[in-house]
Amino acid sequence: MSVVISPSILAGNFLNLQQSLDIINSSEAEWVHVDVMDGVFVPNISFGFPILKAVSAYCTKFIDVHLMIEQPNRYFSMLKETGAQGLSIHFEGNYHLHRDLAEIQRLGMKAGLALNPQTSLDAVKELLPSIDYLLLMSVNPGFGGQQFIEDTVNKVAQASAIRESLGLNFTIQVDGGVNLDNCVRLKSAGADNLVAGSAVFKSTNPQETIAKLKSSI
Repeated sequence: MSVVISPSILAGNFLNLQQSLDIINSSEAEWVHVDVMDGVFVPNISFGFPILKAVSAYCTKFIDVHLMIEQPNRYFSMLKETGAQGLSIHFEGNYHLHRDLAEIQRLGMKAGLALNPQTSLDAVKELLPSIDYLLLMSVNPGFGGQQFIEDTVNKVAQASAIRESLGLNFTIQVDGGVNLDNCVRLKSAGADNLVAGSAVFKSTNPQETIAKLKSSI
């Protein structure tokens, strides 16, 4: 079974975002990944609500929003209204996560739990029954184009084993430095969803790269 590919528009052409979305719309990708950063939770600022609204109105793919912000629960309703279909929030620095994940689902969005590279899966076992997808960061969040952290493959395998042992059905998403060199190992370890930014938009043929990421075994 092929994995879901979620191109990240953080690596797209900011001067012509429509062109980047056209690439995604005409590709085999099922999701589009939108990183929202506040310059506090991570040392960078990215897309806000007007951009998300424009993306969701134009893009034909599932709108996957990754919140790297403080107090993300302040914005759940607004994010739903601007087109988010999946919403991942970080374990680190956020409180009342059971309540927040339930609220995301109550609003009709898929609920994702995001983990920084240093966060152990043991710390979040109690939350896993409450999520639709687990986002494992394979770089330190905040900037695109970083080098893939190799130990992520082992973490994916561990998450897959935990999922099976608990009889859960959340999907495993990997974000950061994903490319044609590591996608096969990530899939083999149990990843279901691969976020790819630079690997797609810096390639000479983005649609072909997406197809290769999706079909490689």
